[in-house]
Amino acid sequence: MDQLQQPITHKRLQQGGWGFIVILSALMAFTSLSTDIYLPAMPVMGSDLHGNAELIITGFLVGFAIAQLIWGPISDRIGRRRPLFIGMVLFVIGSIGCARSTSIEQIVFWRVFQALGACTGPMLACAMIRDLFARTRAAQMLSTLVMAIAPIVGPLLGGQIIRVSTWPMIFWLLAVIGIAMFISLLWLPETLPVEKRVSASFADAFRNYFSLLKNPTYRRFTLCVTFYYVSAYAFIAGSPLVYIRYYGIDPQHYGWLFAVNIIGVMALSLVNRKLVQHFTLEILVKYAARIAALSMLVMAVAVKMQWGGSLAIVVLVFIFFSMNGIVAATFTAAALDAVPTMTGSASALIGALQYGSGIISSLLLAWLSDGTPWTMAWIMALFTAASAAMVAGVGAKPVSDD
Repeated sequence: MDQLQQPITHKRLQQGGWGFIVILSALMAFTSLSTDIYLPAMPVMGSDLHGNAELIITGFLVGFAIAQLIWGPISDRIGRRRPLFIGMVLFVIGSIGCARSTSIEQIVFWRVFQALGACTGPMLACAMIRDLFARTRAAQMLSTLVMAIAPIVGPLLGGQIIRVSTWPMIFWLLAVIGIAMFISLLWLPETLPVEKRVSASFADAFRNYFSLLKNPTYRRFTLCVTFYYVSAYAFIAGSPLVYIRYYGIDPQHYGWLFAVNIIGVMALSLVNRKLVQHFTLEILVKYAARIAALSMLVMAVAVKMQWGGSLAIVVLVFIFFSMNGIVAATFTAAALDAVPTMTGSASALIGALQYGSGIISSLLLAWLSDGTPWTMAWIMALFTAASAAMVAGVGAKPVSDD
C-alpha cells in the first residue's frame, strides 16, 4: 500500500504517540502563529504599505475560510495526508509573496494565497483526531500545550524581529517554518482508511454542508464557537492599535501583554483535560461561554466609563482568553460528536466559520474604529453575549470514558 494511503492503527499510535501528538499540535497551532507573529509590526506595516493594517488580517481570514470548505470534502475523499503536503507548499509560496510585497494590495493578495495552505493544518489535524477518538478523548487530545504556546511565541518573536530587522523578515521566517512543517509530515501517518472515505462526487460532498447545518446540535455548538472567535479576532486585530498607539506601549512590550492572555489559555487547556473526565462537555461549554461574556461586558463598561485604563483591559481580556482553553477543544469536540460521519467536512465548516468570523471583526474595526478602545470593546461584548446565548438551553449528555 502507498505510504501516503497507509492508515494509522491504535497500536501504531501508542508506539509513536508523542511524535504523532506533537505534529498534530503544531498543525493546530499553525494558524495562530501565522496570524499572531506579525501583530507587533502592524502599525509599521500600515505606514510602510500606505494602507489599513486590519485588511492584512481580513485577507488571510477570507482565504482561510473559503479554502477550508474546499479542503474538507477533498480530505474526506482522498485522505488527510495528501492535502496537508499540498497545503504546506501553498503556504510557503504565499509567505514568500508577502515578504516581497510593496503595497497593501499585494500583501492582502498573498495573505489570501498563504491562507489557502495554512488552513489545512488545524482543520485536518482536528479531523485526524476525530478519525481516531470520540467525544471525551477527542476533547483531551485537542487540549494541547503546543497549540496554546504558539500565540505566545508569535507576538514575542515578531516584536524581537521588528527590533533588529524589518517586517518582511517575519514572512521569510514563516516560509522557513512552512518548509519545516512539510518535512515533518513525512512522519505523519494517514488516519482515514480507504474503506471509510466518501465515494460521492465533490458536488455531493459540498451539499453535505447544508446537511450539517440542519443538525441542530452541530449548528448550536458551531455558532457558539463562531461568535466567540468574532470576539477573539476583535482583540487580535484591534489590540496592536489600542495598546501601541492609544496607550503608547512599546511594540516589544506588546508581545508580553499578548502572551499574558495565552498563559491563561495554557492553564485552562491543561485543566480541561481533567475537567472533561468529570463534567459533561455541555456543562463546560455553558460556563466557559458565560464567564467570557461577563468579563467582556464588564470591560465594555470600564472602557466606556474610562475606568482602569489599559490595566482593566489586560485583566478582563485575560479572563476572556483563558476560557479559550475550554472553548477551542470542548466546543469543537461537542460539535463533531453530533456528526459521526463526514468528519472532514464537519471540521472544515467549523474552521471556516470560526476563523472566517475574524473577517467580521477586522472589517468592523476598519470601518468603525474611532481611535479609542471602545469599538474593540463593544464588539467583544456583543459577540461573547451571542456565544453564551447559543448554549443557554443546551442539554447534557452523560460523562463518557471514550
